[in-house]
Amino acid sequence: MDKTVETGNKTFKSRSYPAYADETYRGYADISRLEYTTVTRSPNAGGTRHGHAERTRRNPGTEERIRRSAKPARGSWKKRLFAFLVFQFIFALVTMPLLIFYGPFEEVKGTIVGASWNTLRHQYIAKFFLSDEAIARILRDSYADDPTAKGESIEKIELSGEHDSTIEVYNIEGGDFKGKLMVVHDPTRIIVGYSSLFPESGETTSRIAKNNGGVAGINAGGFLDSGWTGTGGIPMGYIIHDGKVVYDQYEGKDVKQETVAFTNEGMLIVGKHAIKQLMEYGVKEGVSFGPPLIVNGKPTIKKGDGGWGIAPRTAIGQRKTGEVLLLVIDGRTIESLGATLREVQDILLEYGAVNAANLDGGSSTTMYYNGKVINRPSDKLGERLVPSVFVVMPEGEQAGIG
Repeated sequence: MDKTVETGNKTFKSRSYPAYADETYRGYADISRLEYTTVTRSPNAGGTRHGHAERTRRNPGTEERIRRSAKPARGSWKKRLFAFLVFQFIFALVTMPLLIFYGPFEEVKGTIVGASWNTLRHQYIAKFFLSDEAIARILRDSYADDPTAKGESIEKIELSGEHDSTIEVYNIEGGDFKGKLMVVHDPTRIIVGYSSLFPESGETTSRIAKNNGGVAGINAGGFLDSGWTGTGGIPMGYIIHDGKVVYDQYEGKDVKQETVAFTNEGMLIVGKHAIKQLMEYGVKEGVSFGPPLIVNGKPTIKKGDGGWGIAPRTAIGQRKTGEVLLLVIDGRTIESLGATLREVQDILLEYGAVNAANLDGGSSTTMYYNGKVINRPSDKLGERLVPSVFVVMPEGEQAGIG
């Protein structure tokens, strides 16, 4: 129902509004629906209300300004969305570690603890959330179970001595990683090359391979990174080359050390062995690293992921027919995060390895072939300096210089 209000020579007519409307609604309703009638009085009208009436709408510009002022401020929804996203990020940042370290996800917990613990520099991550006893329990449940540490011997592989010169290279792809697998048909072509600058400094994998005249190579043993300088100059464990002990961290003491070594016949030996034992086996080339992943055809990691987390990996294995498997897995990139030791073990099993061992990984992981590096090392500067390399010599050559 409309009502009419007369002011001067103008008559305003506005529509009624519901009883439940508040002041804001009423004001807006009156303004938006307001019409007025301008009455032009005739001289003969005598003050009466008769005359020519012109019906006129109010100024549309005024209506638009009023309507705009009633809308929410521009950009306010963006601010609310941004605040929501920030809240979600902070919430996830706080709760995610709690879920990982105290939640029911045992495999995830083992992977994270293993990754932080074995990088050495990031052990504080695990220590912040867990006690030393809890960390030890988690790692113990995931670690490789080395049968050689309990007295089991490596079964001898009958090598015929007849090997061709073939070298094959395969692309390896997993769910979260990519890598390269090199198959060397003649195991006697593999020697240990080492840095010509040690103990002051290591050298890159490609440089050590070239220095020895090799056609291919992968990084081998680890090193003691004094002061976190990353020079790679001081080998960890031992280096044996051409049947001679080039370096021994324990200076001749009868200590069983992680072993990756080849005999004169080209048989791969893995597991824990004292240098004296290795000499009795007729070891010609070898370094100290581990753990063993496959021993006498059986995997050593049966539960968990191996306890070392996800990272770039280097590993070596041998088939019962003698072919040597050299494996690298790239890591720490979006395209390839890295692999667990169990994943590495499974790849080598798939390709027929009966004995296999882990080698130094992380930033050291490098594969060299035909004059160039064919994987993607994760070190920011490219190849990392390392103390030792398994070098594949040209056909018919089984000796190199240090």
